Amino acid sequence: MNRRHFIKRRVAGTAILAASGLVHKASAQNLPSPDRQNPDILDVDVLVVGGGSAGHVAAIQAGRLGTKTVLLERNSQLGGTTTTGGVNFPGLFHAWGKQYISGIGWELVAKTMKVDGKEFQDFTKVPNRHPDHQVRVNAHLYALLAEEACLEAGVSLAYYQFPQTIEKTSDGWLVTVVGQGVQYQLRCRQIVDCTGSASVVGMLGLERMWSDVRQPGTQMVVFKGFDEKVVQENKVLIQKMYDEAIADGRLQKGDTWRGDAMAPFSGSSGSNHIFGANSSTAATQTQTNLAGRKHVLRMLKFMKTIPGGENATIDRMMNETASRETYRIKGETMITVRDYTSGRIFDDALSYSFYPIDLHDEHGVKPKPLPHGKVPTIPRGALIPKGSKNIMVAGRCLSSDRLANSAARVQASCMGMGQAAAVTASLAAKSGVTPSEVPLDQIHAKLKEHGAIVPKGTRA
Repeated sequence: MNRRHFIKRRVAGTAILAASGLVHKASAQNLPSPDRQNPDILDVDVLVVGGGSAGHVAAIQAGRLGTKTVLLERNSQLGGTTTTGGVNFPGLFHAWGKQYISGIGWELVAKTMKVDGKEFQDFTKVPNRHPDHQVRVNAHLYALLAEEACLEAGVSLAYYQFPQTIEKTSDGWLVTVVGQGVQYQLRCRQIVDCTGSASVVGMLGLERMWSDVRQPGTQMVVFKGFDEKVVQENKVLIQKMYDEAIADGRLQKGDTWRGDAMAPFSGSSGSNHIFGANSSTAATQTQTNLAGRKHVLRMLKFMKTIPGGENATIDRMMNETASRETYRIKGETMITVRDYTSGRIFDDALSYSFYPIDLHDEHGVKPKPLPHGKVPTIPRGALIPKGSKNIMVAGRCLSSDRLANSAARVQASCMGMGQAAAVTASLAAKSGVTPSEVPLDQIHAKLKEHGAIVPKGTRA
């Protein structure tokens, strides 16, 4: 290679860092470094794909361990369901009057509440309904604080980017990353797939599970401008008008849960079901978004026809329809609904999860609370694709049956998984082993050191 070409390649390597959004003010030791022999390739320890509920926590944890970490996120901000999806009540962190999920996710929730001047409810009292222990956060603020925490941890953020190809290497992976006007390669030791649909796992040809009947999604939207008093006085008539609109096609089944015409007037942002919601590809997410937006227009037009709704308009609407269920991995361990509802403590448990069985369907949703005192756990084996090396998942795509997944998929549980997977992947990268070979006592010790709650009764 002549000197001119070499210099050109070195400049290209530096340009990759700048063009990919991988330059930040963190310590140089955490920055990706161009390979000396091939400056078009950047070397990192851990690649986190997806910055949602599990992904941003995973990236922060890996960065805080001094691991060279890159986070790829296809959208414009971190937080996933909490922020972009509009479900700004991440839970549940507490069960039966005690906290079971803490660590980085809880740290961000607590900081958001503090900066926003809000106070927590009393978690020592067991509520009659699980929503009473949901923490409503300012989603915009949460996204800002999550991003700040990533940068302070030395994480290299890359928005609007995703893997195009992934190849095995002797000690990890070579990933081609693409985005608008950007294409480069990352060589990493470990991958944590936090895409929600186990997209990286699918690219590698590892087994995933799929249900032809999936839970509906929700388009988060809040309407305003209607006269609440007049609406309440005419709720019987409005229900009749709603039923007639369903019958003649002006409205569709799922425009409100269980066909309750008053649901959109309650102030709830998630009173609808978008059937067929699927976020696993760009094409299916596009169709899901279109379906969600059509719902909003239908409801707004209907609202303007009812007594008290003449001035109805949109207060706020998320720009993406949220999906509840797509792909799940087939892992080394499968969490069954019996495991979940019995509060099974797996030998290799890394974190807790707590939520009612919450399967949404065409009739709505009727959560089934867990038996008193039961708190399920998430095993390492459920985060490792069966037969794989140097890759883990975290989030709703964990290995579980549909009913168990309907509970384990919630945000607090995903945050706990993300932190646990990041510790495991970081230790594996530093030791040159695959995640299943990292001693459990080392994982537990690091998790405790960083504020996470480790399930009791697990063997080290």
